[in-house]
Amino acid sequence: MSRIYLDHNATTPPSAATVDRMSAVLREEFGNPSSVHHFGQRAKAALDEARSLLPVDASGIISPDELNKALADDTALVSIMHANNEIGTIQPITELAKLARARRAIFHTDAVQTAGKIPIDVRALGVDLLSISAHKFYGPKGVGALWIRRGVRLNPALTGGKQERGRRSGTENVAGIVGMGVAAREALAKMAAEQTRLSTLRDTLESLILSRVPGTTRNGVAEPRVANTTNISFDRVEAESLLIALDLEGIAVSTGSACSSGTLEPSHVLKAMGLPAHRTQNSIRFSLGAANTDADIERVVAVLPGILEKLRSLTRSPVGSRQ
Repeated sequence: MSRIYLDHNATTPPSAATVDRMSAVLREEFGNPSSVHHFGQRAKAALDEARSLLPVDASGIISPDELNKALADDTALVSIMHANNEIGTIQPITELAKLARARRAIFHTDAVQTAGKIPIDVRALGVDLLSISAHKFYGPKGVGALWIRRGVRLNPALTGGKQERGRRSGTENVAGIVGMGVAAREALAKMAAEQTRLSTLRDTLESLILSRVPGTTRNGVAEPRVANTTNISFDRVEAESLLIALDLEGIAVSTGSACSSGTLEPSHVLKAMGLPAHRTQNSIRFSLGAANTDADIERVVAVLPGILEKLRSLTRSPVGSRQ
């Protein structure tokens, strides 16, 4: 008997290309992607290929032309960060959202790094969904908010109750939500003055490092970016070593790299920008906030040269070695 399948909303049969690729991966890329050996790295490469986002340029900005080329008639969702967490670059969300909406795709932006730092007008941005997180603007951890454009229908991630307008069941975290509200109002009231202050501190820190410390380069463009962030490469120094050395001096910074499975992973952000391999592994992010002062900047600039000289001396080639 010939059967006819008319229940594609329940599930669709995988395409031939999908089955072929999965079969090949099961046969050939069977390694654990967290392993550092050849088989593991092949499996990780397959994962990275499957998860690849739109390309960015050397400044870390997504081109509207690239998004337009990637969009298809069946594209359902486009999700792009409002500002990058490593280099602070602000994306042209208004242009990108307009392209997605023209193809009837839902557009989401992750505004975690911009909420409380720059004004956000969801209607001017033209987005359908926008998410924020309280602990990025001096609120409690574990609490966030999702703005949903009227008319956009979402299936709940958790069911069983009618809380949060039926979109997330479970008793609300009253203290956390109240705390986020307080933090949001404070951030809004202080935003203009604080961003002027922070951008001045950031620019001072950045210019002094680049002018006084040899072998340093800023990653990304000066503008547009959030006012509190700078990302700098330090030649001939491993970022993790510099981070630890600064921490011993009482200075907390971060790096886009992360130790994973015993190997130093390069920053995927800087890698996507097309930077040389060494710069993806020797970059430090400085992100300023409410407690920072001119004295903090002076302290960082004062200790950096000595730390770098010591770390670089440890990596100098021994006598008689090839350069």
